Amino acid sequence: MKILIVGAGGREHAIAWKLSQNRKVEKIYIAPGNAGSELIDTVENLELSSIGEYINFAKKNSIDLTIVGSEELLMQGIVDEFRKNNLKIFGPDKKAALLEGSKAYAKDFMKKYDIKTATYEIFDRYEDAMNYLDNYGKENFPVVVKASGLAAGKGVIIAQNLKEAKEAVTDIMINKKFASSGNKIVIEEYLDGKEASILSFTDCNVILPLLSAKDHKKIGENETGLNTGGMGVISPNPYVTDEVFQEFKEKIMAPTLKGLKNEGMDFEGVIFFGLMITKKGVYLLEYNMRLGDPETQAVLPLLETDLMDIIENSFDKRLSEVEIKWKPLYSCCVVAVAGGYPEKYNKGDIIKGIKDFQEDEQNILFIAGAKKENGDFFTAGGRVLNVVSLGDSPEEARKTAYDKIKKINFDNIYYRKDIGV
Repeated sequence: MKILIVGAGGREHAIAWKLSQNRKVEKIYIAPGNAGSELIDTVENLELSSIGEYINFAKKNSIDLTIVGSEELLMQGIVDEFRKNNLKIFGPDKKAALLEGSKAYAKDFMKKYDIKTATYEIFDRYEDAMNYLDNYGKENFPVVVKASGLAAGKGVIIAQNLKEAKEAVTDIMINKKFASSGNKIVIEEYLDGKEASILSFTDCNVILPLLSAKDHKKIGENETGLNTGGMGVISPNPYVTDEVFQEFKEKIMAPTLKGLKNEGMDFEGVIFFGLMITKKGVYLLEYNMRLGDPETQAVLPLLETDLMDIIENSFDKRLSEVEIKWKPLYSCCVVAVAGGYPEKYNKGDIIKGIKDFQEDEQNILFIAGAKKENGDFFTAGGRVLNVVSLGDSPEEARKTAYDKIKKINFDNIYYRKDIGV
């Protein structure tokens, strides 16, 4: 079996790592991939850019399955185009991808199907947004300002007061901090609580949730500073109790499935639920329509069930028959980034320690932003690598992950010291 994975980060490395454990999988291509491919014998990187190039490659090389990690290509309709060419692809079509690609569309979808979410207003005119804030009321702050379009996980600003809120709107809509993604914005109620991530598979007949995870999005310890693509994850999430999980399934997952059916969405892929657990119950913050990064790196190592079996059952519309089994362990993923990330950072620094990393079933190294030249690894992105460790307790997993990551180094390496605390 030949597989093509679309994407470049630690998530794609983790997907390839998991799929390579299936004996039927003889070859995995990742486009564009990264230096992590060097760590898996069956994996090869490709330089492909346009959807047409992906289709041509899939046809010429008899690719049996394509898995999409890139949200941009999902929004461009890569799934629709593959289907037109009778190619099997795992991911949402362009219509369903809007649930991630447009926060405005997603919020209206939540409202339409009575999915519990923060109160909100949508604006495509700067003056209207500013007038709304002028009348928002001091007692309602903080407030959340979001770029509606894709912004690599960084398009959310929590404003503590009116001044910060207006600055956020100006940065997004006028200064184009997130380019055209900020042409439309969502201003919504701030929810105080604990965040949770639940990845799930769907065949649009059922939604099959995976283990919960807890992402750490801020660059600074104690959740301070700028938003990032994710600085680390633990799984399962200690705040997702049985009661919370049941409320999620009844109040969020079930109406989401109803909405998918009513809107005529029909695909095989992933729905990522970003949740906020508050004193008033569980709220849905956002959808992602592909496996999350770095949640995937923490969750997949705990998965006992074969990932390919889950995917194949989804294409047969038999996902309801799948019983997912998990290792009775805990995971901790720590992300090492280049100094300065998520703003300006350096590239091209040599990474020491990768070759000596002792990988086993409970300790895995996933490369996110690195390249390999003349036998050496060099930094090539903001988030450079992920160290994942499993343990019999959250504390053991956390301690081992930090022991392992200390053995890897590059100039101005930075990672949070409080993942999972």
